[in-house]
Parts: sequence; structure tokens; C-alpha cells
Amino acid sequence: MDAFKDKVAIVTGAASGIGRALCEELSRNGAILILADINTERVQQCASDLTQGGGRASAAHLDVSRIEEVQAVIDKAVAEHGRLDYMFNNAGIGVAGEVRDLDIDHWRRIVDVNLWGVICGTTAAYSVMVRQGFGHIVNTASLAGLIGYPTMTPYTTTKFAVVGLSTSLREEAKGLGVKVTAVCPGFIQTGIFAASETVRVSMDDLLAKLPFKPIDAGEAARIILQGVARNKAIIVFPLYGRLVWWLRRLHWSLANPLDAKTLRDFRKARVETDTKASV
Repeated sequence: MDAFKDKVAIVTGAASGIGRALCEELSRNGAILILADINTERVQQCASDLTQGGGRASAAHLDVSRIEEVQAVIDKAVAEHGRLDYMFNNAGIGVAGEVRDLDIDHWRRIVDVNLWGVICGTTAAYSVMVRQGFGHIVNTASLAGLIGYPTMTPYTTTKFAVVGLSTSLREEAKGLGVKVTAVCPGFIQTGIFAASETVRVSMDDLLAKLPFKPIDAGEAARIILQGVARNKAIIVFPLYGRLVWWLRRLHWSLANPLDAKTLRDFRKARVETDTKASV
């Protein structure tokens, strides 16, 4: 895709999952990449792998919830390359559990990364892009941010917020030369499952009861970049995601049977103890 050739792109959450897959696909399409992740060793290895494969990539440690760190990564990219063409705010975490079993710290952790991380990345990149008169901000939300998802309410809350942020800012940005896109995938084979905390249920039980089969992260990256190249406002995939979203828009209750099944399956696996597990 020529849209990314020689373009400067920052990708957060770049050490695994969709983030890494995006970097690999962007590199194949000739982009100049800054890979950012809180896992320093892993993100450095990812950048090294891309460079050894003929790509142009560097790594940066980044806690996306800290605006000073986000600003420093963006400032360095602009100082070295003269511009910022793409900002992929992709870093995210999950927590699975019913709200009755969660405490305020679960909410704070996920809001810090999934929402404040996107806010920090968006506002810092937007300031640069408005000054230069061009650029594209791509925020990873989720299908859950369009249709809801019981048993992952904090995650869903942040993803609805990311969709709202992205679609609202898109209108403001149009006349200033800046594009904004929200990415809303369904289930993807990524590290977020392994990194997510589960409360009163095991991750193995949750994965065994997913309502749809996760798709490969590489395929997801290609779909995302095709949508970004076309400047789509919201990128929803795969097919079942678009179908369920359509049902929600047609009438909210039409997708309720899927919610009910999700909750029934979860409660079959839920245990009546205070044990909290992460896998």
C-alpha cells in the first residue's frame, strides 16, 4: 500500500499482538517505524527483527498513561524525521469478571491504559499534526466498544470512550488536515488474553467459551491498514462483527441473546471464592 511508503509511524503496544502485526505489515509497506511498548526488552527485539529484515524501525520504552513519556517519544520522532504521519494508539489491557467481583483498582488500571493512554497519544500527536497540517491518528477500540460485552464491563467502558473520542475528534480534525480512525475488531489471536487478569474464573475456561473463533493478528493488521488507507471512520471486522453491530443499530435488543449466552457461559465457570487469577 503506497499510503504508508516512507511515512513516519508510531505504534504503541508494539511488542505483541495487533501492535506487532501492524508494525510488520507497515514495515513491508515501507514505513519508518517507532515501536513503543512498556516491555522494553520485547519491543527492542521486535524493532531488531524488522531492521534485520530490511525495515526501518527503532524502539522506545513507553508507559502510555504518562503524558510526559508519550510527548517525549513523539518529540523525538519529529526531531529525527521532521514529521509524524501516523499515530497508532494500540496499547491495551483487559480484565474479565463480573462487576460485583471487581474492585476500584481493576477500573483504575484499565482506564489508565485503555483510555488515558489513548487520550495522551491522541492529544500529543494531534498537536503536532495540526501544526504540520497533515497526519492520521488511529485508535484501537473494540467491537465491544460498539455493542457492549458483559463480563468485561471496564474494558467495554474504555472502548466505548475511545470510539466516542475518535469519532468526535474526526469531525474537528477534518478542516485541519488531520484524519482520525477508530478500529473495532472482534476476537483476535493476540497476547491480550494471556496478559489479561481474570476474576473468579480461569482464562482457559473463558477462551474455551468464546462465541466466535479469533482471527490471526496478521490478517487483522492487513484489514486495519486497508481501512486506514481508505480513511474509514470506523473499521469493524470480521463479518460477524459487522453483522452484530448492524443488529445493535437496527434495534439494541436484537443482539441480546448473544449477551445472555456470554453471561450464562461465564457464570458456569465462575467460582464462589475471592481467588483472583491471571494467566
